[in-house]
Amino acid sequence: MMSEGVRDAVAEGEWLVIDHVGLGVSDLDQSTAFYRGALDPLGYQLLLERDGSVGFGRNGKPDFFIHVNRPLSGPTHIAIASPDRATVDAFHAAGLAAGGRDNGPPGLRPHYHQHYYGAFVLDPDGNNIEAVCHRPQ
Repeated sequence: MMSEGVRDAVAEGEWLVIDHVGLGVSDLDQSTAFYRGALDPLGYQLLLERDGSVGFGRNGKPDFFIHVNRPLSGPTHIAIASPDRATVDAFHAAGLAAGGRDNGPPGLRPHYHQHYYGAFVLDPDGNNIEAVCHRPQ
């Protein structure tokens, strides 16, 4: 269980442990289209394309990569921090509109902690992509 101090730092975007992550995908074009749509509400943009890889990120720094030239990674679970619950809702809707499959609608997940608000969408390869907000509403 995450301590309250760590949870508050994460919610404020002050403390990140992982610098970047990459997933192997089966179809780069299909996955690129999915992630462009699904991650847009979270402020993510396509920032890098080269040699069978695409990098998405915020503020000019790619931190989420997909690669067609590597083995499939999935199914994998990746959670991306959201600034608020409305953005979690928008991520879920955008992910479904981009061709993702619902894997858990937006809502509280009190079994994680009292303010955990998340939504889950499966990407074209079955990876479980989540947007999560730790802030109280």
